[in-house]
Amino acid sequence: MLYLITSYLKFLLRSTNQHGVHSPFMYDLITRCFYDKTVYSEYTLLKEYRNSRYNSKESIEITEFGEGSRVFSSNTRKISAIAKNAGISAKRQELLFRLCQYLNPETVLELGTSLGMATAAMSLGAPNATIDTVEGCPNIAKQAQHGFDAFKLKNIRLHTHSFQDYFKNLKQDSYDLVFIDGSHNKLSTIEVFNELLQFKNDRSVFIFDDIYWSPQMTEAWREIIKHSEVSISMDCFYWGLVFFKPAFDAATNAQQKQHFTIRL
Repeated sequence: MLYLITSYLKFLLRSTNQHGVHSPFMYDLITRCFYDKTVYSEYTLLKEYRNSRYNSKESIEITEFGEGSRVFSSNTRKISAIAKNAGISAKRQELLFRLCQYLNPETVLELGTSLGMATAAMSLGAPNATIDTVEGCPNIAKQAQHGFDAFKLKNIRLHTHSFQDYFKNLKQDSYDLVFIDGSHNKLSTIEVFNELLQFKNDRSVFIFDDIYWSPQMTEAWREIIKHSEVSISMDCFYWGLVFFKPAFDAATNAQQKQHFTIRL
């Protein structure tokens, strides 16, 4: 927790808003999507989906992958507690909806379904997209599928696999948007990024959740944004976004890297 607090204070000192951004592509993304104050009708459905998780009386047995939980000491957990402690917040759920609406991806991949609250946001934000979501724990996957069925989210394909097994059998050519909320350690995050590179295209966006969850996750993020194939990166504190859209210096016509630290 101390690391999270100190990291946020440092983030505030170096971050900016749209007025510090000179890239037309990023300026439009920030002003028309990130700072969009419209109250969309889909927000009501997202709230209902969250409440269906928060109000659940069920408990399930969890199969842990990655770093495990900071909150839970037992593998038997209430659905409501998982939703409140490990689920996406209302603010970020709505932002993910807007991001999908703005980018209009045709193919989406989510690594780490959990109870499907982020998945629901992407489904409503990109209703014409095909959304593949991967969850390693069978009992959590069942709960997510119940939610998708109850809310009639028809464009989601849920896969119950480890990430590694999913990649081994993946036939998809590329994904336009990837949301990674998985193992929360440096090595596996970088491994996932390297696996995903073969499935990117020029319009692809990779979103990494919890980049300040631990020093390891921050190290992974810093290594990822240095990768030669990343042209644009954006630090929003809770999320890190990387783009592969070619960015060129007008004076030299050479490809250049751009990094933005944006307050939301």
